[in-house]
Amino acid sequence: MLKFHFTDADLARIRVASGPHPMWEVLLSLHLLAGCDGAVVFGPWRRHVRAQLPAGVRMLLDLAPPRGYSADFLTPALDRNELDAGIDAVLSTPRKLLRRDVAGVAAARRVGTWTRPLAEGDTGTLGRLGAALRGYFDHALRPHWARVRTTVEADRALRARAVLDGGTEAMLATVHPGLRWESGVLTMASAYDRDIHLEGRGLLLVPSFFCRRAPITLRDPVRPPVIVYPVAHDLGWAQEEDGPVSDGREALRTLLGRTRAELLSAAASGGSTGELARRLIVSPATVSQHAAALREAGLIVTQRRGQGVHHSTTPLGQALLDGRRGIPQRWPESGAQPAAGHTSPAARWGSGQAASGNTPAPSPGS
Repeated sequence: MLKFHFTDADLARIRVASGPHPMWEVLLSLHLLAGCDGAVVFGPWRRHVRAQLPAGVRMLLDLAPPRGYSADFLTPALDRNELDAGIDAVLSTPRKLLRRDVAGVAAARRVGTWTRPLAEGDTGTLGRLGAALRGYFDHALRPHWARVRTTVEADRALRARAVLDGGTEAMLATVHPGLRWESGVLTMASAYDRDIHLEGRGLLLVPSFFCRRAPITLRDPVRPPVIVYPVAHDLGWAQEEDGPVSDGREALRTLLGRTRAELLSAAASGGSTGELARRLIVSPATVSQHAAALREAGLIVTQRRGQGVHHSTTPLGQALLDGRRGIPQRWPESGAQPAAGHTSPAARWGSGQAASGNTPAPSPGS
């Protein structure tokens, strides 16, 4: 068992991640990709991703095997849950930590010779790793990221409701059956016995779409304390996204380009520039740039709201998303005016699943 010991200061510093953590989702999805667990929930997704693996996946699997220890540095603490920030943090890992984490992986299994220059912080090798992370995310996760985000946000709402109904301790007691709260100690099932004293650092809870079965945590006691736990899924989510609707989305990406197509889809539910940037894991500047092109094409409208702006689809944009024929003639009857400057045109440790820096039960890491 792992036992997290809380002080009053730690209870006041418990947070739930603001959205899906891209690097944790990369890592945990790699575990699922290489294994065979969760066939009902993840089988269709796994078959689709395996059908055309991007270059560099073998590099990632060297560092994140489906069983045993995975490198802690692949899942850094982030101020912003954005892919660019995550990859930058991975590539900025101090050499001392690179050496230790790579040694931890290599001690348990055979890895590629490329990990030797990686452990020494070789810039060329780090660049290849960054490209592999981005390529894998774009292929395996980005097409499903809207689903990942909404599922994680639904879980966050459950945690918020638990706090409002019963306080922080009630929330901790109901996060997951694999976690037990009692008298200031949060116990997590594990093949290892260890006491983790938070000592005022608090704890970050990270709901994860690709976490399988049981919560996990980092093995390194120096890194910021974190527990990653699985969220509830809709059965058949991957089949739904691989059907005719998915085919239509792919055609839309071909027509508009991937980023603009995803921005148009995100704008269907409306949002500010910052909100849309967080959903798509891009910078606000990127959203502004592509939003201008979509406005020019008559697919979205941007309206001033207080200090910021709000983007939403036009009837034409929604028709394109829905795959309808014909050109709608009417604009949204919001009564709001376009924003100034815009025009409106016509172990780790854990149990169940291999974890990064975490080690799943029952397989020991290094």
